[in-house]
Amino acid sequence: MEGPDGDFWVLGAATVPAYEKQLEGFTQHGTVKGSDLVERTYAPLFPYFADRDDLNAFRVMAGDFVETEEGTGVVHTAPGFGEDDQRIAEENGMGMVVPVNDQGRFTAEVSDFEGQNVLEANTEIIRHLREMGRLVRHDSYEHNYPHCWRTDTPIIYRALPSWYVKVTDFRDRLVELNQEINWVPHNVRDGRFGKWLEGARDWSISRNRFWGSPIPVWRSDDPNYPRIDVYGSLDELEADFGVRPTNLHRPYIDELVRPNPDDPTGKSMMRRVPEVFDCWFESGSMPFAQVHYPFENKEWFEEHYPADFIVEYINQTRGWFYTLHVLAGALFDRPSFQNVICHGILLADDGNKLSKKLRNYTEPSEIFDKQGSDALRWYFMSSNIVRGGDARISDHGIAEVTRQVLLPIWNAYSFFTLYANIDGHRAQFRTDSTDELDRYILAKMRSVIEATTERMDDYDLAGATVEIASFIDALNNWYIRRSRNRFWGPDMTEDKVAAYDTLYTVLVSFLRLAAPFLPMITEEIHTALTGEASVHLTDWPDPNDFPSDPELVANMDRVRTVVSAALRLREDNGLRVRLPLQSLTLAGADADAISSLQHLVADEVNVKSVAFSDDLSTFAEFSLQPNGKVLGPRLGGDVQKVFGAAKQGAWTQNDDGSIEIAGHTLAAEEFDLNVKPADGVTAAALPSNDAVVVLDTELTPELEAEGVARDIVRAVQEARKVEDLVVTDRIALTLDLTPEAAAAVQSMESWVGEQTLATTITYGAVDGGHDAAGAGSLSFAVAS
Repeated sequence: MEGPDGDFWVLGAATVPAYEKQLEGFTQHGTVKGSDLVERTYAPLFPYFADRDDLNAFRVMAGDFVETEEGTGVVHTAPGFGEDDQRIAEENGMGMVVPVNDQGRFTAEVSDFEGQNVLEANTEIIRHLREMGRLVRHDSYEHNYPHCWRTDTPIIYRALPSWYVKVTDFRDRLVELNQEINWVPHNVRDGRFGKWLEGARDWSISRNRFWGSPIPVWRSDDPNYPRIDVYGSLDELEADFGVRPTNLHRPYIDELVRPNPDDPTGKSMMRRVPEVFDCWFESGSMPFAQVHYPFENKEWFEEHYPADFIVEYINQTRGWFYTLHVLAGALFDRPSFQNVICHGILLADDGNKLSKKLRNYTEPSEIFDKQGSDALRWYFMSSNIVRGGDARISDHGIAEVTRQVLLPIWNAYSFFTLYANIDGHRAQFRTDSTDELDRYILAKMRSVIEATTERMDDYDLAGATVEIASFIDALNNWYIRRSRNRFWGPDMTEDKVAAYDTLYTVLVSFLRLAAPFLPMITEEIHTALTGEASVHLTDWPDPNDFPSDPELVANMDRVRTVVSAALRLREDNGLRVRLPLQSLTLAGADADAISSLQHLVADEVNVKSVAFSDDLSTFAEFSLQPNGKVLGPRLGGDVQKVFGAAKQGAWTQNDDGSIEIAGHTLAAEEFDLNVKPADGVTAAALPSNDAVVVLDTELTPELEAEGVARDIVRAVQEARKVEDLVVTDRIALTLDLTPEAAAAVQSMESWVGEQTLATTITYGAVDGGHDAAGAGSLSFAVAS
């Protein structure tokens, strides 16, 4: 652009409209590429360093950080006061000047503003430019600016000389050593930490402060006689300075001064450099510094290094984890740690950062009082936070731990002690029971020990809690519930003793397994059960103490899955559990693998018969629903092909559960499989998506009558609780029922008496009895 006075201006084409007023009367002569201007020289706005040919300055350079959204598309470079500026200057061979002192004031090199604070001098600088006729326009820009967190004053960026660890010389070796470390989560090794290592630059380890560990370097104060001494021990200092320091901090260490041995005049002195160590250098030195290696504990350190395990939050990949790794690689050519958990950041329930000021969290002491420290500990260890993800702390979530984990454990303990004390039985550790349920829970105990141990060996805490929680469910909601009649028996039969001993064996072993996760409740119960000093002084349970029967465990767990799906199906169709149904069919590959356990399915789901079929298509089909939000970024335009193929049913499922479709493989989190029952079929899919449960929902008068009898048994059991009867109390039962309900009970009278512990059952009027599920009323007396 040529101005009225004949001067030519150069600015970014995209910025021209923003300077319409300033460019009034200008003529545009053409457009030139920025690259064509590179290496053109110019006269600086200020003359302070114009005569410094050694700087190779005041010329046009290209920078990848220049934008045209504001300004003119041309920026001034000050390599002494910005990272990008310094990088561009170094790449182009330009020297550096830093005319600002430690107080943030201009030095004598900037004569017009000498002694002024660089931030406070802005007004004077702008006025000076205007007076020289060099100011086109004065604008103010609002932007984030760093402030000191202590004093809340603006921070000045200024280049300083520094001491460095030349990381770039052994960076490749650091990358290799990183492969020997087990990272949790595993993707940190080659991701967040690995990428940071690959791009690691030399590490500035010095700070210009008074407090800190002084850098042990002495340098000649006369550049004509250069010399640098680096000290590694008190003995070396004493040998050179004649005294043994007792205080290694400033100002005492700075008092050690001696003549420069390389100066024949004897005038120059060796003085300690003024810098102190970056505290991260000290943190990285922790493993050997804490034991005063190599001056003491040399053998101990070399036997115990590297550390087995460390833990810190995820951002330490650029902090402590990094400095430990750099110094270990430089000094010992090995990692500093073998295993590391990078935990995420804890957030408030609303997703905001935790704040003492806002008090947007419940005080831990209050959680301890209400839910207990075990609940909070489990909540954290079972969350994504121990896998590097962020987690919200939720009072409801902690309460759920109490409900779903702590109470079931306590209930299992209470159940055992209640009946064992009634029978006066002192259980013993044994694993030889031949009962089907005993064999299952013992083999299940072995498998959960093996799985939890494997998870712990891999430092997968959340994965370990999944294994433990699954066993709690199997123990309480299957083994104990299915075994209750064995404990209720009046005589101490061999089967009853086996049940007591098996439950005791499993409880004690489980408590030892869960102790690291739930230290308080396991200590309380284990001590009460065994009389031993502490669960935390016992050995980790040995899976070899338990029988191995993976087939039984797999089939029984399959039965539990089938039962769960069938009960949800009943609930969805308004069929109460006490109402018997004619049949259940399990359809899918290898459906009959659980045929030997079908009696359990029939009893749990309350069906008369169980059938198996390999032909799933007769009863239902699966529809594939790809997850577009997940697949879109990965597949791009191909995601529409995947949706089209899914709609047409053109897909297959692999043995590992993944899906092959439209030339792509979908992982489990990238799709959902929904079951579509055939017309007239009541069916539900198993979570494994390889089979469906089908219920025959047609009711007969006989089935409905049995359902009524079961409802009455349930009502009697509830009334027994209301009357606070002991579980072994026998009763005389009187029923005042409708004719239909009475007929239903009479048809199953023996069974009703067995279930309710009734020695006699009579029918007639009841005064002030209990409600019998809408069928009438009932009363009873404790039988002698």
